[in-house]
Amino acid sequence: MLREMCRSFADTELAPNAGKWDQEHTFPAEAVKAMGPMGLMGVSQPTEYGGSGMDVMSYAIAIEEISRGCAGTGVIMSANNSLYCDPLRMFGTPEQNEEWLTPFASGEKLGCFALSEPSTGSDAGAQTTVATVDGDHYVLNGTKNWITNGPQADGAVVFAMTDKTKKNKGISAFLVAKGTPGFSTGKPEDKLGIRASGTCSLIFENCRIPKSSLLGKEGEGFKIAMKTLDGGRIGIGAQALGIAQASLDAAAGYAHERKAFGAPIAKLQAIQFKLADMATKIEASRLLVWRAAQLKDAGEPYSKEAAMAKLHASEAATFCAHQAIQIFGGYGYVTDYPVERYYRDARITEIYEGTSEVQRLVIAGAILGEYK
Repeated sequence: MLREMCRSFADTELAPNAGKWDQEHTFPAEAVKAMGPMGLMGVSQPTEYGGSGMDVMSYAIAIEEISRGCAGTGVIMSANNSLYCDPLRMFGTPEQNEEWLTPFASGEKLGCFALSEPSTGSDAGAQTTVATVDGDHYVLNGTKNWITNGPQADGAVVFAMTDKTKKNKGISAFLVAKGTPGFSTGKPEDKLGIRASGTCSLIFENCRIPKSSLLGKEGEGFKIAMKTLDGGRIGIGAQALGIAQASLDAAAGYAHERKAFGAPIAKLQAIQFKLADMATKIEASRLLVWRAAQLKDAGEPYSKEAAMAKLHASEAATFCAHQAIQIFGGYGYVTDYPVERYYRDARITEIYEGTSEVQRLVIAGAILGEYK
């Protein structure tokens, strides 16, 4: 039922508009607003805090279908679910969840996650944004980069150093509302792909927030960020899976329509082999994503499996979009057809929420640990 609902929404509301949103760099406000009552902005969040109360498997399925229609909309949904709502569910107090989780999980508001900085991407522990205590407040100073949902977000989970001498253990997490004095956003980034989603810098200049805005305990920020990203990789793996599936759908359909040498190109072995490779990578990616989701649902360790899912699915998305362009030929290179957009959208899935290189480090570290 969930898959059918998301697929219908993607086919009727997202896919017909995705090209326009991409070309005009337009945030799909009405579509995102509609996803709230559908339960898609807090799929696996508790019902008592505005969520749908479903499992992570359901979330992965929903993200795939939404991303098949529009990958930009998919990452808007993923960032709100995985990166904003999840850390609140895991580390927030009941009072914080009532104020900061309920309206976001219900889709009334939109959230973002602010970890990366101009000089710290994969090295998340090297934070330069600082939070200093001033009476019953913290004062934030610093800049965060590449923040998905940043231009539109009503609230942010922000990471900052509270004790530089402790390095990773000196990082803390905070909840900051849009409109807080000293909190501003930079210009929206002009991106290669996923242009329907807004991305910008968050700037903190003597931004005063109450001590009640601390998420978890002081010094727990790095742990909160890493646990959040583990779950987020399931979402990005599912987003990549949606892009890959859209690429296969378009390529297989076109192969039946396009004729060369007096017959549909689907009759050509070279085309058949491309489609076979695409389908195999997609099925393998889907099983990896579902495996990671099942482990998370069961409360078992899933860091390695989430990294595997994101790594394989993101590289499969780039491969499938590339092959789709090849099957379309010259038509695949122009904006009259969606496959060039799939190619541009796919590329970021190998970068954000941990690059492919970082995923390989996570996987290798887990494997080596198992053999000690």
